[in-house]
Amino acid sequence: MPQLKPDWLRVKAPQRERIGAVADLLVDLKLNTVCQEASCPNIGECFAGGTATFLIMGPGCTRACPYCDIDFDRSVRALDPTEPERLGEAVARLGLQHVVITSVNRDDLADGGASQFVACIAAVRLRSPGTTIELLIPDLCGNWEALAAVMAGGPEVLNHNIETVPRLYRQVRPQGVYSRSLELLARVHEQWPATYTKSGLMVGLGETDAEVLAVLADLRQHHVDIVTIGQYLSPGPKHLAVQRFVEPTTFAAFRQRGEGELGFLQVVSSPLTRSSYHAGEVRRLMREHPRGAAQPLVPAQSQP
Repeated sequence: MPQLKPDWLRVKAPQRERIGAVADLLVDLKLNTVCQEASCPNIGECFAGGTATFLIMGPGCTRACPYCDIDFDRSVRALDPTEPERLGEAVARLGLQHVVITSVNRDDLADGGASQFVACIAAVRLRSPGTTIELLIPDLCGNWEALAAVMAGGPEVLNHNIETVPRLYRQVRPQGVYSRSLELLARVHEQWPATYTKSGLMVGLGETDAEVLAVLADLRQHHVDIVTIGQYLSPGPKHLAVQRFVEPTTFAAFRQRGEGELGFLQVVSSPLTRSSYHAGEVRRLMREHPRGAAQPLVPAQSQP
């Protein structure tokens, strides 16, 4: 029997008059957002604030992760050459200071869609040169040449979500590889040190607090700068069930451990946190921690 949501996870339904301008713009420009496709609980707050996380190359995804609400589509599909221009137009019309661009998995493409990410970066730079760009990318099946192509576009932030603890990968992320995701993040730091690296994970899928802390230590040892931690909420009966609702005090403890002992630049940790929630705060971090000065890493013995 499904567990009832605790009070701290209850949010008011978004009001149409508050989010209408952004929603109408997305319809006008025929763009997808992860806010809508993944049923994000923060859609009202973000749309009302004039922000969105753009979902390119979708809406169908070539992987069927049992936690995700995005539609599964394993068919071979051509990329839309007009998508980058429409995305650049949306960023300009919204006047965004910071934009997050993510995608579905496109394992049907030889480069995993790297070329479309690069084209979208170029379109945003052309229409809105002062906007900082964050990419939230899939693992590209370990195609490091494709990663290099993406990074040649020069995003300020490269995000790749670790999603869950290693023990649950086969159940939660069956086509993912924990070590491959860590390697992707480490490669970005080593080869493009001016870029801030970011990752995120969900809790409530059956992991223990100790396992979460171990993942945080792994991420820090692989030079990740920013981490997001949020409560998993099942999209429906065909998806993985919630195993526990994590208390707000536990989220606060994750943040304290991550920013205090482990030395992340930022840990955004709360029940409603999602990968791109308050992502624009990275502009402040970039001012406070300009790239160039190496951050101390955590020795292996600090893992729980």
